[in-house]
Amino acid sequence: MHKFNSAGVDIAYEEWGAGPPILLIHGFASNIYVNWRDTSWVKTLTHGGYRVVAIDNRGHGESAKLYDSEQYSAPAMADDARRLMDHLQIEKAVVMGYSMGARISAFLTMQYPERVSAAIFAGLASRMITGVGGSEEIAQALEADNLAEVTDRDARGFRIFADSTKSDRKALAACIRFSRVKIKPEGLAAITCPVLVVAGEKDEVAGDVTGLTSVIPGARGVVLANRNHMNAVGDSGYKAAVIDFLKGLHKPAEM
Repeated sequence: MHKFNSAGVDIAYEEWGAGPPILLIHGFASNIYVNWRDTSWVKTLTHGGYRVVAIDNRGHGESAKLYDSEQYSAPAMADDARRLMDHLQIEKAVVMGYSMGARISAFLTMQYPERVSAAIFAGLASRMITGVGGSEEIAQALEADNLAEVTDRDARGFRIFADSTKSDRKALAACIRFSRVKIKPEGLAAITCPVLVVAGEKDEVAGDVTGLTSVIPGARGVVLANRNHMNAVGDSGYKAAVIDFLKGLHKPAEM
């Protein structure tokens, strides 16, 4: 695991392989390994001939834990990703984010269009625009002394996941209270790079795929049959859609 300083915040990252770069940004309460390595994404992309760079978002994994909610804005986390690209001297890359990572990827794409050659927004679709509720319930679930105190079904699921990833729950509570900012349709409509949107058919967190693709000019959408927010991330159909999308952008490096 490597680290660099992002405007005073220590950010952890990993990289594998060689070829055209793709930057991976994980979801809430996850980390590089849970979101990308354990789901075989790293293996899939490196075998496809890509240089894979993955970031631990602030408050997650091996990155610095912050307890002030205002330090967790999605634009600020997008700046962490851009500074990682600067640190690694990556001029331009494909960016792929899952769930919260998709929101961060969207801000990265909108704020620094010259740095993003293509974007893949997964695990978050129309709710990127309309918003995702339940943030305070999730925060309270994370702050509860024990799981038995958590009665809200969705919040309980996030608490269980945070415990499974051995996360700093206090940092995550601060994060969830500020990171779920809605994105204005006109901002997304200004995106000009190729975009792929992927979400599970039963993913209530993500919302409707067409609700996002209809806003972004030329965006492609893929709905994963019988998949929800938690099990879509490692889906073979998701991987196949991404590889097909990437092949249309450039020829991978020879292995």
